Amino acid sequence: MKRDEKCPLLIKADEAAGHYQYITREDGGWQYLNFAARQLPRGNTWVGNTGNHEYAIVLLSGNYHVNTDRGSWQTGNGRRDVFSGMAHTLYLPRHTTFRLTAESDVLDIAYGWCETDRDFDPVFKRPEEVQVEIRGGDNATRQINDLLGPGFPCHRLVAVEVYTPSGNWSSFPAHKHDERLVDAAGTLLEARLEETYFYKIAKPQGYAMQRVYTSDGSLDEVAIARNNDVVLVPQGYHPVVAGHGYDVYYLNFLAGSDQSLANTPDPDHAWIFGTWTGTDERIPMVTAAMNGK
Repeated sequence: MKRDEKCPLLIKADEAAGHYQYITREDGGWQYLNFAARQLPRGNTWVGNTGNHEYAIVLLSGNYHVNTDRGSWQTGNGRRDVFSGMAHTLYLPRHTTFRLTAESDVLDIAYGWCETDRDFDPVFKRPEEVQVEIRGGDNATRQINDLLGPGFPCHRLVAVEVYTPSGNWSSFPAHKHDERLVDAAGTLLEARLEETYFYKIAKPQGYAMQRVYTSDGSLDEVAIARNNDVVLVPQGYHPVVAGHGYDVYYLNFLAGSDQSLANTPDPDHAWIFGTWTGTDERIPMVTAAMNGK
């Protein structure tokens, strides 16, 4: 893990490593979430066993086939890059042996994992099965693709990918999910979740800016995230803005108290909800029909 010297929450991509991102829960200083991203040339394999963990593998670009002791799957219409279609997502339960082989010149994948004591079935989610949500409005419009959203049959993992057009705000108005709150009826109001933001920028010189802050000011960091960087969100509110001229993608993995995205907006900015007059016509940025082209 290559931590930025100026912003400790920013993990820089290490292009010389086998994994250009590899962040364990110990690295994050938290309880559950691990994250990695790697590239494999055609014909190379990744062999492993999930052990006491559940895994979710997200196809960023290329194609692969995977053989496991729970089934076999193959992508035939992988996207050229994250801005050229929708993800294939493979969920593997604990104690699953797998062998994943690259079937493109370069295979780019990201995956999150966390410890579990529960058993589930594997799931191979194809691009056409991904539910899309358009969130926000005006220059805070963004596209959210549900990969392992709330209600997915797993224990703790949540994964979504978010597309933010050039110059737009995202994860805004800012929200937090760092304490578990329920109302008098037992309804979950906020989950306690650890989170990673993994970035891809449409142009290599581009960037996004992400602030991570708490209301009491004990944490207040601004990260300048470039292609393949990760921002850790251990607590607090965490809005994002895409640099003007640069479309931004980020993949969120979360794990914690609940398989949920229940959160609390920053009360200082909650008034913004409902003030938008329209949605950005650049959204949606990607569709399943773009895959394989």
